[in-house]
Amino acid sequence: MPRPELQAPPEIFYNDVEARKYTTSSRIVEIQARISERALELLNLPNDGVPRLLLDIGCGSGLSGETMSEHGHHWIGYDISPSMLNVALDREVDGDLLLADIGQGLGLRPGVIDGAISISAVQWLCYADKSSHEPRMRLKAFFGSLYRCLARGARAVLQLYAENMDQSAMILTSAMRAGFGGGVVVDYPHSSKAKKAYIVLTCGPPSTQSWLPKGKGEDDEMCTDSDEDSDDEDQTVGMYDRSRPRKKMKVNKKGKGREWVLKKKDQMRKKGNVVPPDTKYTARKRKTRF
Repeated sequence: MPRPELQAPPEIFYNDVEARKYTTSSRIVEIQARISERALELLNLPNDGVPRLLLDIGCGSGLSGETMSEHGHHWIGYDISPSMLNVALDREVDGDLLLADIGQGLGLRPGVIDGAISISAVQWLCYADKSSHEPRMRLKAFFGSLYRCLARGARAVLQLYAENMDQSAMILTSAMRAGFGGGVVVDYPHSSKAKKAYIVLTCGPPSTQSWLPKGKGEDDEMCTDSDEDSDDEDQTVGMYDRSRPRKKMKVNKKGKGREWVLKKKDQMRKKGNVVPPDTKYTARKRKTRF
């Protein structure tokens, strides 16, 4: 069966039927809860009993939001599917729900969010569902707005199912250009079915919050160093540096000298053009003021 991203845009694919089917499937609910628990663990929030304001990007029917509510946090959910949000309203989830396209930016005030998670949503930005969609620009708008709304030192954990390595590279590159630091954590790297990839991003300059935990292996134990040093495709942790593009420096090009000007004037004379005579003032730099 083809990937959902290849069948239709998310707001069309997740219609009323699919939204109900997704939410009533016990298998999907169990997997979603397990992934959400792991995403919250990777957020590394302080264990001080203070509720945080979190984002659920691609919240769907609120399955991930329920996990955040169980941990005592407040959350805001974004989704582009009206049918999914209607199911979330019927289920009376605790979070605030927004119908929005994350490819157009999040539109939140700077520094107000303490963390963000996303379960199987960001890879949708890699597909152009309309003639006006350009994946790189949509990823730039998303990560730029996410970086601005997060508090400094906060994390964003994005679980996704990239179709290929090119998609993963494009998503990571867009995140690093927005200013994030971090990398990829892979759980169960040697399993074809249970393998899960999480992009763990830290907002702001490198700090003690920038470290990445190891991915989980068999029996839910942390992978050993030998697991990380095996194959590149099966690495459990991949670190990436921030690569926000620097502002272009103004280059002071050396001005045209007197010899160049005299040569050009001689060429113009040979073509029969009227050229002012050469004097001691030819090619002399003007003063900044008279």
